[in-house]
Amino acid sequence: MTPERFAKLKSALARRQPDLTVFMDAVNKSHNVSAIMRTADAVGVHRLHALATGALRRHHMIGGGAIDYVQLTLHSSTANALAALRGEGWRLVAAHAGSDARDYRDVDYTAKVAIMVGAELVGVSEEALAAADERAAIPMRGLGSSLNVSVAVGVMLLEAERQRSAAGLYGSSRLTTAEHDETLFEWCYPDIAKRCRQLGRAYPPLTADGRLAANPFLDVPVQPVTEE
Repeated sequence: MTPERFAKLKSALARRQPDLTVFMDAVNKSHNVSAIMRTADAVGVHRLHALATGALRRHHMIGGGAIDYVQLTLHSSTANALAALRGEGWRLVAAHAGSDARDYRDVDYTAKVAIMVGAELVGVSEEALAAADERAAIPMRGLGSSLNVSVAVGVMLLEAERQRSAAGLYGSSRLTTAEHDETLFEWCYPDIAKRCRQLGRAYPPLTADGRLAANPFLDVPVQPVTEE
């Protein structure tokens, strides 16, 4: 970990938005999952939510570098996902064209907002639509009736970034101290973090330039090597 790399990671983490997310309601194509994750990282989304579909089980192979920096919570059903989001106080905005839908630019994305999107052709499920606080649509000026789901998410997230930037929400870290420090360590030292979790050990502190302040494994016995 170089000081330059550490500074870059700290800077990106300071811009993470803990109150902006996307719920992928059965998005079933891996390239769309990948594109959504990359866009989420670009605008500072800290955590995504999704149903545990096949595409999500493969996300580690197609998400690019974004999967190392955008957390993902998987849910077993739409009902469970909606209950979890409601329990955390999210305002649910369904991306869905209809007579009662607002222009996506009229939505307040500076609040605690979860943008809900569905699979290609099918869209957001009826269950998610019924639970939505509001519906938002992207105006279509051509012959098509909708955008690709990953493109639609990109359009809406960039509007969210515009609003949040104007409101000064990228000015300083908005994560709790504990979540900030934990995430920073996992970004900097993912393998050591994984080993610490396996051993049930706390992450060691980092120095000002990103080095380990202590070795968390000094007392871990070395496994003997045996010949077959």
